[in-house]
Amino acid sequence: MSDIKITTLPNGTRIVSEFIPHVKSFSLGFWFNVGARDENLSNNGISHFIEHMLFKGTKKRSARRISEEIESTGGYLNAFTSKEQTCYYTRGLSDNVARSFDVLADMIQNPLFRESHIKREAGVVIDELRDVYDNPEELIFDKFEEVIFKGNKLSLPVIGTEGNIKKFNSDELRKYHSSKYNPDRLLIVASGYVKHEELVNLAEKYIAGRSRKRTQRRDKFIPKKASDLTLEQNIHQVHTIIGRSTVGFNSKKRSRVKVLSTLLGEGSSSRLFQAVREKTGMTYQINSFLNSYMDVSSFGIYFSTNSRFAGKVLDVVLKEFNKLKKEEVTEKELNKVKNYIKGGTLLSLESTTNRMIRLANSIMYFNRVKTVDEYINEIDSVTTEDIMKIANELLDENKLIKVVLKSKSSVS
Repeated sequence: MSDIKITTLPNGTRIVSEFIPHVKSFSLGFWFNVGARDENLSNNGISHFIEHMLFKGTKKRSARRISEEIESTGGYLNAFTSKEQTCYYTRGLSDNVARSFDVLADMIQNPLFRESHIKREAGVVIDELRDVYDNPEELIFDKFEEVIFKGNKLSLPVIGTEGNIKKFNSDELRKYHSSKYNPDRLLIVASGYVKHEELVNLAEKYIAGRSRKRTQRRDKFIPKKASDLTLEQNIHQVHTIIGRSTVGFNSKKRSRVKVLSTLLGEGSSSRLFQAVREKTGMTYQINSFLNSYMDVSSFGIYFSTNSRFAGKVLDVVLKEFNKLKKEEVTEKELNKVKNYIKGGTLLSLESTTNRMIRLANSIMYFNRVKTVDEYINEIDSVTTEDIMKIANELLDENKLIKVVLKSKSSVS
C-alpha cells in the first residue's frame, strides 16, 4: 500500500509525496518544467549546462561538500535534462531526508556561476557532446528528432552546440536561471519512507518565497514536411531509423500507439526481432521506440547492420508494416503484448526512483496523479481493431521519414 499526498505552497511550489511503509529509503526529486524546448538557436544547451553548473558550488557549499554530504551517509546524487524538464534527485536512507532536501534546495537556489568554473565545465560538456558524435546509436536519435520536429524547438538537441557551450558566461547563466528556476516552476516529489508533513515543512523552511513570474508558453508542435537524411561518418555499421511524429501524452490515442510500438519491436518476441534477427540473422540490434512529449511523440524503428544488409532489413521492416495494416492481430498476440507492457510497468515500481519519476511525469503532463491501475486499464482497453486502425494511420510509407548514418565508404 502507498499513500500519495499533494500540497501547493503560496509561492506556487508543489510537493508530492508517496509514503511506502515497507522500505527504509527514499528518492527525492526537484523538478523544473524547463528544457531544450524553452531555448533558441543562440542559447541551445543552456538548460543542460546549468544542470552541470548547479553541482559546482553554492555560497554555503563547495562542489566537493555537495557530493560528500549526500554520499557520506550512503546516498546518491544526480540530475538529468530533457527537452521539457530538468530534474535534480537523490536517493538515501530515510533518516537523511532533511539533509538531502537542504542540499538540493541550496543547489537550485544559490549557484555560484563563477567564470572559472564555467570555463572548466565547458570542456567537460564539450567532451560529453563529442561522445554523442562518436556514438551513432545516440546521434541518430538526435538527428531524427531534428528532422521530424523541424520548425519547432523540440528539434533542438538537449546538449546544445559546441559554439554555444564555449560562449556561455556568468551573466547569461544567471539571467536564464533567475527566469526559469522560480518557485512556481518547481515540483518536489518524493517516494519511499517519507512523511509528507516533513517535506512541506522543509519546503517552507528552505525554498525562498520569491514572487511568482509569468510562465512563458511553449510553441505548439505543428507538423511540417520533412525529408530523409543521410549522414556519413567513420563507422563500420549502417544505422537507420524509419519513423515519424505522432500523438503525445495529451492524446487518448497514445496507449494505442504504445501497444503498436511494443508489438512491433519491444522485446525478443516482438515481430521485428523475430522477423529480422531470429529468421535472417541480418542484425544484432532492432527495436521500436516511442519518445513522448506533451503534444507530440517521436515514433520509429531503429536498427544497425552492415552495408550489404541495410536495404534488405528495411524491406523486412516495411513488409511487417504492411502486414499490420492489412491483417488484424490475434487476441492471443495482443494479450501477450499487453502483458509485456503491464509486467514492465509493475516491475519498474520496485524502485522508489522510478516511482518518483512516474509521479513527477504524471503531475507535469496530466496535472494530477495518474494511477497505475488507470494506465493498465488504458492498455487493456486497446482492441485488435484499434491496432489495425492506428497502424494504417501511423505506418503510411509516404509519411515515414528515414534517417541513415553510414560509413563514408559505404555504398548505397
